[in-house]
Amino acid sequence: MSALTRREHRGLIPDLMDWLESPYAVLHPLAGQTMRMEEGVEDGRYVVRVEAPGIDPEKQAEIRVSRGFLAIRAEREEGMESPHRSEFRYGTFRRHVALPANADENDVEATYDRGIIEVSFGLKAKDEAERAGRTIPIRVAQHIKPS
Repeated sequence: MSALTRREHRGLIPDLMDWLESPYAVLHPLAGQTMRMEEGVEDGRYVVRVEAPGIDPEKQAEIRVSRGFLAIRAEREEGMESPHRSEFRYGTFRRHVALPANADENDVEATYDRGIIEVSFGLKAKDEAERAGRTIPIRVAQHIKPS
């Protein structure tokens, strides 16, 4: 007796939404898939969290900080070799985040727990952040009116 396989049909719209989930969906084969992210300030630190379940963070993840940007890359390999149905995502995942002006790139910590990579930055005092940049006033030019 053979077992029946039930196939769930979700319809065109949910499948299309999955495909378009990333703003750069067209570049997926070249740039990798986008990780889902959340960010904010917690306990005086700027915190970025990305989903990366099923990876070994010591071997399959990389975090880089440079010139005001955070780059996170992870790679998850498919574990099953027999034909099967899977909605899991495999391959390379990437996320680039512009850091706030007062994020201290020298005070950064990263952890991995329950499928979440968390990267946190200390925040510089307001006067230190202001030294890094300033507002330039705009002067209105006086034009000669034609007579």
